[in-house]
Amino acid sequence: MSKRDFYEILGLTKSASDDEIKKAYRKLAIKYHPDKNPDDKAAEEKFKEAAEAYEVLSNPEKRQRYNQYGHAGVGGASGGGSGFGGGMNMDDIFSQFGDIFGGGGGFGGFGGSSRGGGRRVVRGSNLRVKVKLNLQEIAKGVEKKLKVNKFVNCNTCKGSGAKNGTFDTCKLCNGSGVQVRTQQTFLGAMQTQTTCSGCNGEGKTVKDKCQTCHGDGIVRAEEVISINIPAGVAEGMQLSVGGKGNAAPRGGINGDLLVLIEEEEHLELKRDGSNLFYDSYVNFADAALGTNIEIPTVDSKVKIKIEPGTQSGKVLRLKGKGLPDVNSYGTGDLLVNINVWTPQSLSAEEKKMLENLRTSKNFEPKPNRKDKGFFDRMKEYFD
Repeated sequence: MSKRDFYEILGLTKSASDDEIKKAYRKLAIKYHPDKNPDDKAAEEKFKEAAEAYEVLSNPEKRQRYNQYGHAGVGGASGGGSGFGGGMNMDDIFSQFGDIFGGGGGFGGFGGSSRGGGRRVVRGSNLRVKVKLNLQEIAKGVEKKLKVNKFVNCNTCKGSGAKNGTFDTCKLCNGSGVQVRTQQTFLGAMQTQTTCSGCNGEGKTVKDKCQTCHGDGIVRAEEVISINIPAGVAEGMQLSVGGKGNAAPRGGINGDLLVLIEEEEHLELKRDGSNLFYDSYVNFADAALGTNIEIPTVDSKVKIKIEPGTQSGKVLRLKGKGLPDVNSYGTGDLLVNINVWTPQSLSAEEKKMLENLRTSKNFEPKPNRKDKGFFDRMKEYFD
């Protein structure tokens, strides 16, 4: 089932400002917050859906890719995409957007303490890789297996960083993960809450460090990651594979793998969006008498008919022989530009034949001024 439009989810248009996006998300987050809708799966899914929309539209780079390529630009690969609904849980959402709810994951009168008392969830960094695709792979879509050098959870301590899984409660925050300071002002006592500097918000400290990862919970290793690249992607498009980036220290949230698409140039076909172009050259006799010629497409060759009297610059359209649109809006065309080749060297016999034909009235140019020029014809294909 295809995903809903992110702007539709938040009840906005593409021209919405950053402030409007933030307000719309906060309104939905309050409405469908799990503490306000206990054991309501439908509300939980709407909460996640709104978070996914906000995660993309609040990021200028992701929003630009989404506006240009749709869902494929921000989550077209397998592995959870960019979204929270596929790869992240409630704690992930609160750790990402705690400021929206008013700090610590809560807002209003609910959610503040039930989400871990303000403990900060560490997130691993994103990884960026480049994938080069040929035209055949772009036309059909392809599965790629990438070998990535990244941080992964330490097998010895299972990512905890602690030898034998032993921890001590942080003495500075008594396990809460936050430090509360009270300051007297002319308005009265003001209380501020910050992430605990002793445990970095985890509420616990490692008693004995793991000897393999030295207490970090992560080590360097190679991992083979399989991604499904949808048909119709283009040069410069970036796909996101959720949770396949660097692992975070001591059991945090994995970062994402960002896949940048590079396109190999085809030897014969040129691309413009979903349309393909091919320059075909025919000799003078074939253009005058008519013939059948063979031209390449993405995955095969096809024969097309050259009508007698075909002029140089005529464009033939092969409907549906282009590339699929990445947002499933149809398939482009293959446009064949006919070039009549003028011979550059002639034998004496050939020259004599042409001299005899030169005076024929049939060889006098008779341009039809009503015919549309090349640029007008090409404009019709794009309008």
